[in-house]
Amino acid sequence: MTPARRPPSRVLLVTGKLAEPALRRVVAEMQPPFGVEIAVMKITVAALMTPAWIAKFLAVPPGTDLVLLPGLVEGDPDLLQQQVGVPVARGPKDLRDLPAYFGAAARAPEYGGHDIAILAEINNAAKLSQQAILSQADYYRASGADVIDVGCTPGLAFPALADRVGALRASGHQVSVDSMEPEEIRTAVAAGATWVLSINGSNREVVRDLAGSGARAVVIPDSGASLETLDPTIAALERAGVSYLLDPILEPIGFGFLASLERFAEVSRRYPGVPQMMGVGNLTELTSADSTGVNAMLIAVAEEAGVKAVLTTEVIPWARGAVREIDIARRLMYYAVRQRALPKHVDDRLLTIKDARLLRYTEAELLDLHQRVTDPNFRIFADAEAITIFNNRQFLRGTDIQQLFDQLGVENPAHAFYLGKELARARLALDLGKSYRQEGQLDWGYLTPPDDPRREHFKPGPRRPVAPTPTAATRLRPTSKPPGKRPR
Repeated sequence: MTPARRPPSRVLLVTGKLAEPALRRVVAEMQPPFGVEIAVMKITVAALMTPAWIAKFLAVPPGTDLVLLPGLVEGDPDLLQQQVGVPVARGPKDLRDLPAYFGAAARAPEYGGHDIAILAEINNAAKLSQQAILSQADYYRASGADVIDVGCTPGLAFPALADRVGALRASGHQVSVDSMEPEEIRTAVAAGATWVLSINGSNREVVRDLAGSGARAVVIPDSGASLETLDPTIAALERAGVSYLLDPILEPIGFGFLASLERFAEVSRRYPGVPQMMGVGNLTELTSADSTGVNAMLIAVAEEAGVKAVLTTEVIPWARGAVREIDIARRLMYYAVRQRALPKHVDDRLLTIKDARLLRYTEAELLDLHQRVTDPNFRIFADAEAITIFNNRQFLRGTDIQQLFDQLGVENPAHAFYLGKELARARLALDLGKSYRQEGQLDWGYLTPPDDPRREHFKPGPRRPVAPTPTAATRLRPTSKPPGKRPR
């Protein structure tokens, strides 16, 4: 859920005749802190409307400061806005999401800030061509990265390091160099790198070469040593006038993970006001779990511990998208910490497998809706127990999509393909416990692809005769007429 606009004072909700009763129930239950009127257009299915068509018939009451169209209405809302002289927006695709839509709007003025920089590492950069590095850097930047980290490989010469850093800088990227080798650090900084990862007692002599470069250094403890070993490196950097961050090193699970979290807390107490960096790859890359939730929790820790930069990468398949996840998480956790608000129902884009809320119809509601349907187009619904498909003549309910399809008697190839596609998606929603919306993508959080803008328009095809046997899970209202064109 991406936060919407600021809540208005008086809203006109546009709908069709079929959705009117449900919309009125949602508005009554929502009890919004603003005035609401509902304009019912002379059309059964709201998704068939366009802004141009609505403009011909819509009367906007005085005082209205927002006209909200159903989310499935296609076309440019600005066309209607020019006609009615009132801001026009497209609402949620399911009317039962209206409370969340306006709740997000209330948070919009405060939401979206962050104070954590994302460093996205290009792993083993010495083995990659310049074009491969630039392509990956562009992908990371589009995902939300602030700095591109050139990952050097210990023991592997990198003669093209200066060229690679220079090419990244020429493409507008901020660059960090990830190396413990003094010569690689000097080369990268001379070519334009502005972050240096990392410095400790083993390579501290390079500090004098950083003076006046404008580069920031990341200080880490000496290998296998305590936090006390940070002090000599900090002193050297302060004498040279080089800014720095502290990285206590996040360890993998089973290799000191809890102790490393305690070190981040200890550093925040020992060096108040000094920013920290956290490299999260030791968790996301080395734990067989979807990175989405792992990143969310780590960024929550980072936000409370005073971490101002996070280093991540996307090498292992299950960490694909980690930069985007951290970009979302840093905004969510910044909001939660500063507003003292739970990070719940604020921004749901990190919920990729399980839905934030389940939009369900009861069988009684579906039967009521079926009674009011007057056209032959099929409607498909999925709830916690079964899939329901109906038009003005049939009402089928079950879990076996092959059995359901066989009872429809559809022979038109295009219509059959459409129904098969929708039934398969409904079954996936049923299996995973997700909300299903006909012709809409299932909600995969930030991974959700856009709905297909194409609309399938089918004329009724020949209907083969069927004689289904109703069961407790499947009921049929027989008809001798064709099933009609594509569902709405």
